[in-house]
This record gives sequence, C-alpha cells and structure tokens, in this order.
Amino acid sequence: MALKNHKYVFVIGGVMSGVGKGITTASIGKLLSARGFKVNLLKVDPYLNVDAGTMNPTEHGETFVLDSGLETDQDMGNYERFLNRSLPAENYLTSGMVYQAVIEKERNLQYDGACVEAIPHVRDEIIDRFYKAADSNGSQISVIEIGGTVGDFQNAMFMEAARVMHSRHPGDVLFIMVTYLPVPKTVGEMKTKPTQNAIRQLNSYGIQPDIVIARAELPLDNRRKEKIANQCNIRPNNVISAPDVDSIYDVPLNFERDNISDVLIKELGLQAKSKSADLKSWKTFVNKTKRAKKEIDIAVVGKYFNTGDFVLSDAYISVIEAIKYSAYYSGVKANLHWLSAKDFEDKPGKTKELLSYDGIIVPGGFGQTGIEGKIKVIKFARENKIPYFGLCYGMQLMVIEYARHVAGLKGANTREIDPKSSHLVIDLMPEQIEKIKNKDYGGTMRLGAYPAVLKKGTIAKKAYKTEEISERHRHRYEVSPEYVSKIEEAGLIFSGTSPDGKLMEIAELPQSEHPFFLGTQFHPELKARPLDPHPLFNAFVKVAKARNQERSAKPAFSSGKKTATIKAK
Repeated sequence: MALKNHKYVFVIGGVMSGVGKGITTASIGKLLSARGFKVNLLKVDPYLNVDAGTMNPTEHGETFVLDSGLETDQDMGNYERFLNRSLPAENYLTSGMVYQAVIEKERNLQYDGACVEAIPHVRDEIIDRFYKAADSNGSQISVIEIGGTVGDFQNAMFMEAARVMHSRHPGDVLFIMVTYLPVPKTVGEMKTKPTQNAIRQLNSYGIQPDIVIARAELPLDNRRKEKIANQCNIRPNNVISAPDVDSIYDVPLNFERDNISDVLIKELGLQAKSKSADLKSWKTFVNKTKRAKKEIDIAVVGKYFNTGDFVLSDAYISVIEAIKYSAYYSGVKANLHWLSAKDFEDKPGKTKELLSYDGIIVPGGFGQTGIEGKIKVIKFARENKIPYFGLCYGMQLMVIEYARHVAGLKGANTREIDPKSSHLVIDLMPEQIEKIKNKDYGGTMRLGAYPAVLKKGTIAKKAYKTEEISERHRHRYEVSPEYVSKIEEAGLIFSGTSPDGKLMEIAELPQSEHPFFLGTQFHPELKARPLDPHPLFNAFVKVAKARNQERSAKPAFSSGKKTATIKAK
C-alpha cells in the first residue's frame, strides 16, 4: 500500500546508454539528504536475471552484494557510497524478480483463477515493490533509477508502472530524464535535437519529464537550455547542465551550482529543513582528492581485463574506489597498475617487475585462469616484503601459497581447481556440496554480512580498533578446518574467525615478519565509503606509503616497458 504523501522521483535515460543515470540518482539522493530529507534509492534492472549474481563481470560489471546477501548491480554500490549507509534488498529489483513473483503467485492461486497478464498483474507487482521499498525504512522520498534507455522494449513495463503511479498520486511523482547533447567535431556546435527526440519518445509512453539533466562535454549555455525548454514543455530552470567533470564526486556539487535541490523541492511541493544543502563533509573529501599530489603505485593482479580498460573499472569498481578513499585519507593519490595474472605464468622473471610497486592487491574472482600466476605474485610479495592485500580468492590463494612453500604441504590447492589434490587446504563448505551437485548456482553462495571476531595483537585488530566486526561475503569455499593448525604452526595467523571459531575470515603474517601480508575471506571493499574509508584499506595504504618513501630514496626497478595505469581521480 502506498504511503501517504510519499514522494517518488523516477530517473530515466535518453539518447544513449551510459550517460550516468546511476551517478545522477546517487547525487540526487546525496543532495536531498543534505537538505534534511530521508531518502531511499532504488535500482531497476530490466534483465530477466533474478539477480546480478550469475552475470559475467566483463559484460555487466561488478556484482555488488548487500548486507542481506542480495547480489545486485554496481549502481547499488554507488548509492551506498554517496548516501554513506547500507541499503536493504527491497531497493533492488529486476524483471526476473518481478516475473518470478507473479508466476509463483499464479501457481499458488493468489490471483483467484484470473487470466494473469502483463497488465495489470506484472505492472502492479512492480508498483507494489516500489511501495514496499518506501515503507521498509520510513523514507520521505524514493529516487528510482530505471535501467536502460527510453525506447528499450525491456524497460517498457517499468515505464508503464511509473506512469500509473503518476496518475494515482498527482503531485507526488516526478520524472527526470538524463540525456546527452553531442558536439560533432565537423559541426562544432552542441546539438539538442537528439534530446528533443528522446523526450518525444518518452511522451509516447504518457510521461512528461519535469527535469532534464543535460549531459555533455561542456556546460550548456542559456540558448540550449531555452531551446530544450521551448521544444519540450519544460521550465528553463529545470534544464540542469551536467558537463564532464574530473571525478564522479564532483557531480553533486556541480548539480547544486544549477540549484537542482531547490528545483526538486519546489516541484515536489516540499518544505526543506535547511535553506541550502549541507555538503561541508563532502566538499572536504572532494578537496582532498584535488590536493593530494604524492602518488603511490599499487599493482592489481587479476583476470577481468579482456576487453579494455572500461571493463576493468567496472569489474573491480568497489576495489578501485576503496583504494582511492584510503589513499586520499592518507594524503596521497593511488596510481593503479593493472597486471594480468596470466603474464606471470607465461613470462619467466616477470615477478621482478613487482619490486617497482608500493603494494599488491589480488582481488576476488572465480575459476582457474591465471591462478598459478597469482600464486607466483603472492610468493614474491611475501619473500620480498612487498605489502600484499588479498581479497576473497586473494586470501585463499595466499593460504595455498603459504601451505605449499612454508608449511611443506606439497601440491596444496583448492577443490575449485584441483579436487584430486593431496592437500585441499581450501575446500567446499558442507552445505555447498549438494548445491553444486544439483547445479544450483544462483544466489546459493555464502552471501551477505556475517560477524567475525579478531585476535589481539594482530594487524586486523589494530586496524579495526574493535573485537567484533561485520563484513560482506560472496564465496563457496573456505579454509579447510583440517589444515588450520598445520598452517598456523608454520607461522600464518588466522586473525579473524567466525564467532564459533570454525571459519577463517582473515589471515596474516605478524608485522615483525612482514610489513603487511594479509588476506580477507570477505570483501572489505563493499563497505568502503568516501566519508568512511575502510580500516583495512587504510592500514594497507599506510604501509604502501611508507614503502614509497623508502623507494624514493633509491632507484626503482624498471622493466623498460610501459604499464597501463588508471589514476585515482
């Protein structure tokens, strides 16, 4: 049931995909929160996948896991980072979820024998989910991003749901179109016609946008604003200029220069608690990103680099952002170098290049590709005391490397790669064996937030400054209890465990032996935020910064080859 006087803002894309609907939605949420409103951000994915867990990261980008364990689109990560709080499962829905729910209801005779159809049953299931999300957290405003672009067949039902909500709740529903204005080089002029056509196409759905976010390389001039306003029945002040900026974190500040929060509040008929957005903390963070001059070099060794740097940033977006936040917190910029794990398998002597980095990260992943290369990297980092941070699979491979080369467990491996290994130091959780046997893969891993307790006197305990933590997981395999004592006797410390002591959550070497050699079974990057950087990333960056200072005093190793980099913005 709809909440009385609850406001709904729908964010819809026009002209082309990739115009920044997710960052727009996150920024609007940030600004409305800064004006004193309780805001809820929702993401609609038109895919028939029930969740994002089975999607290939090289095609869809990172799978972002919520505290609840729901596997979602990476935009949910941006929402949490901008709002600086966790979001519930109700805030994410896909076409697959909706159709699955409708079919289950039909099978259970919940439609009283009616002929079940897209209209009204699928449409009303969507609307009910919007209502439920609004009701779940006591928010005043829901900002709902509809994935895809106007004209897509896949998102048409969500458009229809939004139109019906507008008719049911006059004055409480607002539409924003995020569009793109090209500047063809041969013309040399910003063109508004694609935007006009996109808005007319949106009109064909029975929807008239109230606000247009005009993405472009350059700021819009008043002439373009007036042209869009006149041709598309929009107030000139409601056409918001959104030029390219150095960082996504500049977007809320850029929007506010065009008074977007005032426009939103006026259009929604609300009374703000403050006359302007309280963005003091946000501005402080953004200033840190611009002031940091000193750079540290971090190598990220992974496998999802197949189709270019743009995929790279999507596949590991939370890791990238987590490193950036902690780097800025320490007053430096992180210079990220993307290294293919397979190269370390195929090229003898390549590990020596690792000496030129201040820290190494092996992020999460699945499968066999590049595994032995990653293990070579981990061994080199351990023996040469290069700060190493392993995330999920990166911790499992760290344990395998230590078991093989220090604990004397020759041929140690994970069941995922070699089920016939004589030493399965990484093995399946008991409840996962049957699921894999039945090919039950979707949403069946260990997912979501789980508690862990930390051992005194460890790097982890020092970083967190608390005895119990809660972190998000996404994996099937664990350190085998059978080998824990053997590995610990060899010197590796399991500094974080589940409260019952059965699951190993953090592994590390003492700082007396290595400045930072630590891995987590969970994904700490999923809880890192601009205004609240993650303590383990802070600790890693601090040690990497110290190594950089030491390296700067002497010539660094150079392979003579140019390394592809992405600088933290």
